[in-house]
Amino acid sequence: MMKHDMVVFGEDWGRHPSSTQHLVKRLAVDRQVLWVNSIGMRRPRLNRADLHRLFEKAQTFSLKRVIRSEHEHRVSLPESMRVLSPVAIPWPGSASADQINRALLSRQIRKEMRAGNIEKPLLWCSLPTAVVACDTLDERGVIYYCGDDFGAWQGVDHKPVMEAEKRLVARADLVIAASEELAQRFPREKTILIEHGVDHALFSTTAARPADMPEGGPVAGFFGSIGERIHVDLLADAAERLPHWRFVMIGPVQTDCTRLQACRNVFFLGERPHTALPGYVQNWDVSLLPFRQGPDMDASNPLKLREYFAAGTPIAATRFKALKRYQALVRVAETEADFPAAIETALHDRKHNSLRRDFVATESWDAQAARIENILATL
Repeated sequence: MMKHDMVVFGEDWGRHPSSTQHLVKRLAVDRQVLWVNSIGMRRPRLNRADLHRLFEKAQTFSLKRVIRSEHEHRVSLPESMRVLSPVAIPWPGSASADQINRALLSRQIRKEMRAGNIEKPLLWCSLPTAVVACDTLDERGVIYYCGDDFGAWQGVDHKPVMEAEKRLVARADLVIAASEELAQRFPREKTILIEHGVDHALFSTTAARPADMPEGGPVAGFFGSIGERIHVDLLADAAERLPHWRFVMIGPVQTDCTRLQACRNVFFLGERPHTALPGYVQNWDVSLLPFRQGPDMDASNPLKLREYFAAGTPIAATRFKALKRYQALVRVAETEADFPAAIETALHDRKHNSLRRDFVATESWDAQAARIENILATL
């Protein structure tokens, strides 16, 4: 099978193990891949978080490859990949910025393509704003990989980003949607459904209990970004109503967690290497999916759902659409008041651990990447 080289427009490589990174890491076998870090989906604001992010971006403007030792804890960089942090204007919706970015990106990306001997690549666009680079790189085809509903994302300039998505869908030769809800929004004749996968071997292989796991009672845990989608007040309620439980939170804090952090039985452990997560999820008693209800969850397909399943651990969750196929093996809280009871009931579900692992055994990232590979060969 002929494998065409790729230029991938995604989030910043290594910031978190996204679905795009899981897939592209596997698609990079036997082909050259140039990963282009994010050019932004909203205008920067004069606040502490944005200024810190701008400083981070400025530090990486000249980056050609990601240093393995700095990013191995998230998603390692295959030998056949290069990473470019481009100079670009993060101002979606501005015709002038689009015109400047088109020229800037074309020049920078073409230089890296020459360095990597990449000719007539496939363009893989995981962010709508990548449309500005289409038809500037002598590409053989354009793929739009839609892993989320950008129109419902927090902190995104929705109107210009959704306009960019319309242009990208019109230009794309293939649209890959990560959920049925997303797939229904795009032209049927060029859209396929590829749901998220899981690193089943990583999460199902027995791992030792980490030394920083709390003792003294049953443990409920969550890993991932602790942001607007996470119902932190719901967790605080549960921690207060279940004082004999220990609650472990792993991941970057991106929202106000003052009340939750004040609970003496809640432990924020910070970020941990992706490869270390099985040790936590296998050895706490109940995994948590405490998502807020809202339109941003309607099309969401959380990676951690399958990762929890692969680990086998009992799960307590709020209800969201992607849970439907898995809910027979999950304790679902129908109301916020039911969440503590769902946690306590899930504690007795360990007899179904092997069923949960087996349920997602065929949903690996390798299998999903193989499906995509067969389709890419036709472009």
